[in-house]
Amino acid sequence: MKSPKSVRIGGKKVSEILELHAKFVRGEEGGARAEFAGADLRRVDFTKANLTFANFAGANLEGACLREAKLGSADFSNAKLQRADMRRADMTEAHFAGANLNEALVSGVEAFRADFRGANLSGTDLGMTNFRDAQLHGAQFKGARMNATILRETNLEGVDLSGVDLSTALLPRNYAKAGA
Repeated sequence: MKSPKSVRIGGKKVSEILELHAKFVRGEEGGARAEFAGADLRRVDFTKANLTFANFAGANLEGACLREAKLGSADFSNAKLQRADMRRADMTEAHFAGANLNEALVSGVEAFRADFRGANLSGTDLGMTNFRDAQLHGAQFKGARMNATILRETNLEGVDLSGVDLSTALLPRNYAKAGA
């Protein structure tokens, strides 16, 4: 795992960008939104970081650690998050449209009103994740682990849930699995 102090983006250490972003989130003078769009952040350790409103659109975060991070309203659209560790992160209203989260660890996550349209979550561990009111149209969950996952108040139309055991998931009322 790489330390944010050892990685540079646009000439700045990631740790410096995170410090300015913390000021931005708190509304302090001199703060700046973290702009990581298209950045190579493979295997960077963002454990417990406050990344609320950060821009990771199109970034490569393969194998990164975002465990227990605050990701509310952050933009991860079209980002590469394969095998990333995002356990117990707060993804409230975050944007993951078109992102690849294949085989990521996303258990115990709050994904309330998050946008996962067209995202690849195949083989992902999503146990005890709250997808209430999330946008999932076109998302791929093929072979994902969804034990005790909350899907209430979530539209599952156009979502690929093939090979997924939903026996312990909290499903929307009147949900009927395709082909049932």
